Amino acid sequence: MKLPDVISSTQSKRIKNAVKLLKRHGRKSSGQFLVEGPQAVREALDRHVSQDLDGHNPGVPEWMGSTIDPKGAVVDLFITEEAAEVHPEFVETVKSAQIDWNIVTPEVLAELATTVNSQGVVAVCEHLDVALDSVIDKEAQLIVVLSQVRDPGNAGTIIRLADAAGADAVVLTSSSVDIYNDKTVRSTAGSLFHIPVVTGVGLSEVTEMARARGLQVLAADANDDAHDLHHPWDSGLDLTARTTWVFGNEAWGMGEKDLELCDASAAVPIYGKAESLNLATAASVCIYESARNQRM
Repeated sequence: MKLPDVISSTQSKRIKNAVKLLKRHGRKSSGQFLVEGPQAVREALDRHVSQDLDGHNPGVPEWMGSTIDPKGAVVDLFITEEAAEVHPEFVETVKSAQIDWNIVTPEVLAELATTVNSQGVVAVCEHLDVALDSVIDKEAQLIVVLSQVRDPGNAGTIIRLADAAGADAVVLTSSSVDIYNDKTVRSTAGSLFHIPVVTGVGLSEVTEMARARGLQVLAADANDDAHDLHHPWDSGLDLTARTTWVFGNEAWGMGEKDLELCDASAAVPIYGKAESLNLATAASVCIYESARNQRM
């Protein structure tokens, strides 16, 4: 396998530009973010080559009519020589898709990586969030909304489980964590490239649109009026219906004003002595209950 020249200096312009993406300001101004590790990079590359808006082979030159969806597109790949030997398919893909790439030394890659033991590959990708009205439509069955969710691990995990449960989209309100934060991206385990994600919208806008498109809006909240998620029918809650689930902040849950934007609340019953469940665990139960009932 013939390799390009090795970038061995952190002062390389391409490396310096990529390093800026470790900061939120750099990501916001450029519209790009970093993806680290073989699993996430593989998913990013798979999405890139599968985006073919005009029915053409996305791996062929532009003059032949190939069209790549810019959202989520891989624009650069940095890989160590060792990683390139372990993952030759990455090199083959970037070559065929005409993506910029370079071999870098482990020291240079360490400037881009945020994990202690990097696995030798980092990609630069375009932002991939989409408009709200593109995901909340009359066909949507299950929408997941994160309202004021601040922990990147929770947000990434919920995106991953929403993908696994077959949800139509995940929406993060404007007060929630940056989905392009390295911890969030890593926590999605590649699901960020599978499921549509909306960012920067208000909860009232989401709930109003969802209701207008025929989805019920349920808050995951253990208030006095909440339905028992394991016995929903006893209190008239229909989990087979098209549903938008809203999950609140890790520390304080959902405020009264936010609850008023929802049609009803539902709580996961606790049968043991634990005081509560963490956000990602509670979300997994709620989302899968809807997914299961909708498929019965």
